[in-house]
Amino acid sequence: METTTYTQADFKKGQPRWCPGCGDHFFLASLHKAMAEIGKPPYQNAVISGIGCSSRLPHYMATYGMNTIHGRAAAIATGCKVANPELTVWQVSGDGDGLAIGGNHFIHANRRNINLNMILLNNRIYGLTKGQYSPTSPRGFVSKSSPYGTVEDPFRPAELCFGARGHFFARAVATDAKGTIEILKAADAHKGASVCEILQNCVIFNNGTHDNVYSPAERKKNAIYLEHGKPMVFGENNEYGLVQEGFGVKVVKIGEDGYTMDDVLIHDAHCEDNTLHAKLAMMEWPVALGVIRDVDAPTYDDSVTAQIEEVSAKKKYHNFAELLETNDIWEVK
Repeated sequence: METTTYTQADFKKGQPRWCPGCGDHFFLASLHKAMAEIGKPPYQNAVISGIGCSSRLPHYMATYGMNTIHGRAAAIATGCKVANPELTVWQVSGDGDGLAIGGNHFIHANRRNINLNMILLNNRIYGLTKGQYSPTSPRGFVSKSSPYGTVEDPFRPAELCFGARGHFFARAVATDAKGTIEILKAADAHKGASVCEILQNCVIFNNGTHDNVYSPAERKKNAIYLEHGKPMVFGENNEYGLVQEGFGVKVVKIGEDGYTMDDVLIHDAHCEDNTLHAKLAMMEWPVALGVIRDVDAPTYDDSVTAQIEEVSAKKKYHNFAELLETNDIWEVK
């Protein structure tokens, strides 16, 4: 059987309208390329978004798409997936859209384990409405809506995902095309709710918020790429490693203080217990990138479909006409 090979161009549409240098440009290019490498035709994909700068993304996709209302992307995406299980659904939300008014939908989509690829573009700011602090802005952050600094602690998306019994969490930096494409492909391969946090700068209202990992040189020093089955090492020469200390992890320099490669932890993304996954995802240094958690579990959409089929098989009727004939009937002449 002949197969079709797709390119980025097959998934492109329109002229993106974002500020020059916005992380959305980088992510859009990576999504186009990831979809081409996954190999499903455009008509088998749907991109659903809410409201915000990043939520313009469906306009630039040659797939099915819908730019919905603020915070409701997960709700629409859920209906889309349950109604058409064969469709691959990509939900795109910003940190404000997805975790503020959309926070309830985010946690329940994870809890239900709906087979969605949930993309969270996190720039720690409301960009479209011109620079208010968001649910991921750090305590003390000065913005138009917090001129003296916020007095709130931020959400940490990974913590929220795991608290909602999420089974897949990955993270990438918008400017790292290779890393972004890899986690998008992994999210698509995972059956269930997949959360991909994309770290990006808002060049107008919050430029530099992820500068510690935005360039290749900074990522070498400040990030760790996690790969299932591989040692957790990082640094410009992989000179640092993560080892267990009590119930937590700590950074050591390999070859110093008696630590060797034998002490370095091996990443297990498939472990049912999310304790270590949560600790890895919430480290401030190094910042964990790649697929942090990837665990199989029953999905909501499969369960709903199976339940409908089971109940239908036991019923005496399968359409409206048969339903009418299940009770006493009479003919009026």
